[in-house]
Parts: sequence; structure tokens; C-alpha cells
Amino acid sequence: MQTRRPIVAGQFYPASRVSCIDEIKRCLKEKSVRGSLPETIVAGIVPHAGWAFSGALAALVFSAVKERHEKVDTFCIFGAAHGYFGQVPAVYSTGSWITPLGQADVDEDLAQALLDTGQAVSGLDAHGSEHSIEVQVPFIQHLFADAKILPILVAPNERAISLGEAVGAIISSAEKKVVCIGSTDLTHYGPRYGFTPMGVGSSAFDWASRVNDQLFIDAAVGLEPKALLAGAAENYNACGPGAAAAAVAAAKKLGKTKGMLLAHTNSNEVMIKKMGTSSPESVGYAAIVF
Repeated sequence: MQTRRPIVAGQFYPASRVSCIDEIKRCLKEKSVRGSLPETIVAGIVPHAGWAFSGALAALVFSAVKERHEKVDTFCIFGAAHGYFGQVPAVYSTGSWITPLGQADVDEDLAQALLDTGQAVSGLDAHGSEHSIEVQVPFIQHLFADAKILPILVAPNERAISLGEAVGAIISSAEKKVVCIGSTDLTHYGPRYGFTPMGVGSSAFDWASRVNDQLFIDAAVGLEPKALLAGAAENYNACGPGAAAAAVAAAKKLGKTKGMLLAHTNSNEVMIKKMGTSSPESVGYAAIVF
């Protein structure tokens, strides 16, 4: 049986079981849902930075799902393709993933159903060095102990939309609860990222968050996956636009007409709040449910 072991435990999140659970509980307490959630939740968008920066927003999405659905059978997690350069979505189709909280089994039946559509290929090796899915799995293990996962890396092209639609169609006829999660951070702003169209400093960070991130958020909440992909290519406001577009397309296929923004922040705001210091760079984070 194929087993994927963690590559960023001890870096992006704690490496020990006890510390991992403690940090998850802290993230869950840090933010709470404001406003009325959708009656059912079929998908979400989460960030994937280190938990100290974006864990609270990821936790917010998973806790919203838990509030609406005590039991989820499978989380289909669309990941950003930071190091995977294939054009076809790559599925981790068999076996399990290991985290400090133990083993999360892959939903092999769902994987096969997706592979049968021709919208994805089996690509276990593609997941070896990618963190965008891994950092979500412990939240799932903590809140949904028996849930399986279906990890899929998604390139930023229009195949993401057909993938999401295919997953949505499969879910609509499945006799189990499946929630889709798209993993992406938003605008990477600053000299380190080679993106400084508004210069540097607090006013530039404000533009990155208030204007550039908002373009992505509007497309996501409006269930416009084509606009989301095109906007990311033009505005550099997401590192995992394919993953997000797949989640949006799946939500739309499942009958959703609008998303809900739960929270939006950036790494510079987090640093100022938690550490009392600023940075020459900033990365945006959003928590959205559908």
C-alpha cells in the first residue's frame, strides 16, 4: 500500500501529536463564524501557509463544515501545483497519508470514479514535495476522525474547471457526504516575490489586500471559475488558482449560486498583531465556503 509521509511537519505545523492537537485547538479558537452559514456546505477555499499565519482561517472553514455536517465521509482536496508542472490534474489515488495525528486513508472508490472520467491521472509521485494539501489533513483528522481524503494537484488552466465539474457530478450521485476543498494563498506581494506594482510599504500592502485579493474573492464568491483563472493570470492574486477554480466549479455543479467569505487577512497583518513587527512582504489569505 502506498503511504505518503509528511514533509512539512515541524515547519508549517507541529511535528508531534500533542503539539499538533494543541495548535489545532488554538487555531479553532482564534476565529469564529460571523453570520448565518449556508444550510449545507459542499465546498470551501482555504489558505496553506504555516499555521501560525493562516491556520486560523483554514480552521474556520473546517469548523464551518463541522457546524453544518457532523459527519463527512470524504474531503476532496484540490491542491496548488507549486512543483507539479503537468497540465492534467494528478490524483493520489490509493493508499494513505500519514500526519502527526495518524493515518488518513484515500477514498479509492472516488479516485477510480474520477479517473474513469478521463479528467485526471493517477500521479502519486507528484504529491511528494507539495505542502498545500498536507497542511489541511490534520484539521480533517481532528474534526472528522473517520473521513477519507482524495488529494488532487491542479494546474492553473481550464482543465481545473472540467475537473471540478466532473467531481461535482460524481458527488451528486454518490451515497455519501463529500466536501471539496480548494487550497490557495492570495496575492504574494513584495520584492521577494518580484511583485511590487504599487511600490512598497503599508499603502502597497493595503492595495494588495483591498484591491488585488478582492478581485479573486469576488470571482470565487460569485462562482466564476473562468474569471478566477483569468484574473489570477493577469493580477497574480493566487498561487493555487487551479485548485480554487476546481472547488468553485464543483460547488456550482452541485447547485450553489453564491459563496460566503468567512475571513480575509494577510501575513503582514498577522505579524503586526502577533509579533509586533512588519515585513517587506505580505501574502493574502481567505476563508470561503459554498
